[in-house]
Amino acid sequence: MKLIIAIVQPSRLEAVKEALTEVEVFRLTVVDCQGFGRQKGQASSYRGPDFAINLLRKVQLQIAVNEEFVEPTIQAILKGAKTGEKGEIGDGKIFVLPMDDCIRIRTGERGSEAI
Repeated sequence: MKLIIAIVQPSRLEAVKEALTEVEVFRLTVVDCQGFGRQKGQASSYRGPDFAINLLRKVQLQIAVNEEFVEPTIQAILKGAKTGEKGEIGDGKIFVLPMDDCIRIRTGERGSEAI
């Protein structure tokens, strides 16, 4: 079992969800978050003076999958989250973490059956 965490642009969320549906990944958690990477935020001006916005709005997807769904899930996220054909700085990141256990609260099922 793996926990896949993806940080993507909010504008790409629907495309990512559609791509995940195509590979039969239907369960995910979406969290609004803020952060920055290579683009290091952005500068804006409000009524004259410039000010820095250090954190940019992103969305975090948390998806628990069994081993056979890891690569299809990654490919679906890449397909949906990439801006244009080549992508752009700020398109996001995908993290794949080992998951020791999963428990369905309603039934008490554990492990891959609970996912």
